[in-house]
Amino acid sequence: MDSISSTYYALAWLATVALLLLSLRLRRPRHLNRPPGPKPWPIIGNLNLMGSHPHRSIHDLAQKYGEIMQLKFGSHNVVVGSSVEMAKVFLKTQDANFACRPKTAAGKYTTYNYSNITWSPYGPYWRQARKICLMELFSVKRLESFEYIRVEERNSMLKTIFESSGKELPLKDVLSTVSLNVISRMVLGKRYLDKSENSVVSPDEFKKMLDELFLLNGVFNIGDSIPWIDFLDLQGYVKRMKAISKKFDRFLEHVLDEHNVRRTKEGEKFVATDMVDLLLQLADDPNLDVKLERHGVKAFTQDLLAGGTESTAVTVEWAISEMLKKPEIFEKATEELDRVIGKNRWVQEKDMPNLPYIAAIAVEAMRLHPVAPILVPRRTREDCKVAGYDITEGTRVFVSVWTIGRDPKLWDKPEEFCPERFIGKEVDVKGHDFKLLPFGAGRRMCPGYNLGLKVVEGTLANLLHGFDWKLPNTMTKDDLNMEEIFGLSTPKKIPLLTVARPRLPLEMYRL
Repeated sequence: MDSISSTYYALAWLATVALLLLSLRLRRPRHLNRPPGPKPWPIIGNLNLMGSHPHRSIHDLAQKYGEIMQLKFGSHNVVVGSSVEMAKVFLKTQDANFACRPKTAAGKYTTYNYSNITWSPYGPYWRQARKICLMELFSVKRLESFEYIRVEERNSMLKTIFESSGKELPLKDVLSTVSLNVISRMVLGKRYLDKSENSVVSPDEFKKMLDELFLLNGVFNIGDSIPWIDFLDLQGYVKRMKAISKKFDRFLEHVLDEHNVRRTKEGEKFVATDMVDLLLQLADDPNLDVKLERHGVKAFTQDLLAGGTESTAVTVEWAISEMLKKPEIFEKATEELDRVIGKNRWVQEKDMPNLPYIAAIAVEAMRLHPVAPILVPRRTREDCKVAGYDITEGTRVFVSVWTIGRDPKLWDKPEEFCPERFIGKEVDVKGHDFKLLPFGAGRRMCPGYNLGLKVVEGTLANLLHGFDWKLPNTMTKDDLNMEEIFGLSTPKKIPLLTVARPRLPLEMYRL
């Protein structure tokens, strides 16, 4: 009897497995026309092809497999677009279908479980977040009202550089400080990071926190691709994500507590003066489509601080580095500045339309050294076709801005730093010209692009107007290291050391 029962159980179990396998086969199309790509290995897929600079590895693969290719990262299908045409499909034509984000450890552990603008999934919460950014935080009126902050911090930067005249200067530190001070005053209402007894975190520590955050949000974490070994944390990234999250949370809790104390103290007389004030007011708004919780306010605040600091410093450092290798660019830039601005005042934001060569230097730096060489990955919401190929639901989609910026069909001598390529041409970096996507495009493009552009152009223009820049005496332009570090941004691997000397009348530096 027992043997008969065992046989029945075995047959029932086999029948169940057979039905499951059959249903899976019936649900999946047998003949999908996939984009071309390298053959994946079992379990790891094509992860073995990703080197220490994944954007360069993907660029090299795109040269072999074309403008659209399919990779396999562990158990996940990945499609990479590497041309203007493919970028336009993914970011405009079928933007809505590619507007979601994949679930990653970085999104889970460093952004309050996908609560920020960058990593939140496509849906009501994200739509509301985008509306808050465009209508409240980064509106034209709001940015204009904060111009005095950008001027004051620019002057502070220029004074710091002047006081270091003739000495070796770590430029990235200076740029990070001015960017951080600008964005912290706009977002937090004051320089929270000045050294004082009440400081929660020192300026140097906070810069290291931002560097770590950007690195961890861009790494290829094996657990994201092979979920069943995620718990092992083979690279140690998740441990670091949890650690940096705790540091940021301690700081952000302090910020929100201080703001709430002032709101309570001022009562009905309270007026919002910074972006955290605005976010806390919105959190109290019963008419919001989706309730903005405290962790959401912290996630937004962290996003604003990080995005507003790193991109500016990275872009300007790359621009100065490239110019040090081609000193003739300095001569053309200063000629334009002396002619348009003169030597008796500093460059203002309203001057930029009259400084096309300075703007061209900034744009060329964004082309050759995009802050995000591979745009933040997207996830396909439903099955679709792109260029005749089948893209299935759940596929992760990358757009290689790095490859587009080096396409010889689009750019003459693409590996060369040449601002002249943009002179006399209309240049758009705001998501309309798919040859240049420093801020992305479509629904998920960076909402703070207007602020980023203002700070990059204004900072670069005044650095070139106020100082002559040289390498330290022991260095030649051939010694200048131009390698980058890969993460959510791509800063220089070895920070730039340079020497600045004033080029304007000395009274101009009494700021």
